Amino acid sequence: MPEPLPALPLTWRPRRSRFVAYGLAALMVVGSLFLAVILPEQFKAPDRIGMVAFFGVIAWVLHLLGRIRVTADEAGITVVNVLRTHRYEWAEVLDVTLVDADPWPRLDLADGTVIGAMGIQGSEKIRAARAVAELRLLVKARGEAPEER
Repeated sequence: MPEPLPALPLTWRPRRSRFVAYGLAALMVVGSLFLAVILPEQFKAPDRIGMVAFFGVIAWVLHLLGRIRVTADEAGITVVNVLRTHRYEWAEVLDVTLVDADPWPRLDLADGTVIGAMGIQGSEKIRAARAVAELRLLVKARGEAPEER
């Protein structure tokens, strides 16, 4: 009996790395604002603003790390990695592979390229295996063209 397809839309996000990224970003912003207020008088407004801006940039980079995800919907797959967002139709994705040593799964594409799907973290072993199995099942069911009879 074939395995039932997961209901769409479906989004996979890492838990630990997202928690760490947003936790550190909040700590950076709150800490820099607190430091800007309690700095001695020898530090003027530009120093304080620069410090808050610097930690704001670090928080933005942490946000880029925290927003990673893989979303499957009726039309295809959206992969949001750190700097780029990729959108693929189901027919463009041939397979999903995750080797034990890999940090995240790879999507094998019809044009011969391979892209990492950072939204599924290999370090979260059980969750990653389940997510890859679900995504692979969706790719096999939706990605192949129906056979003509």
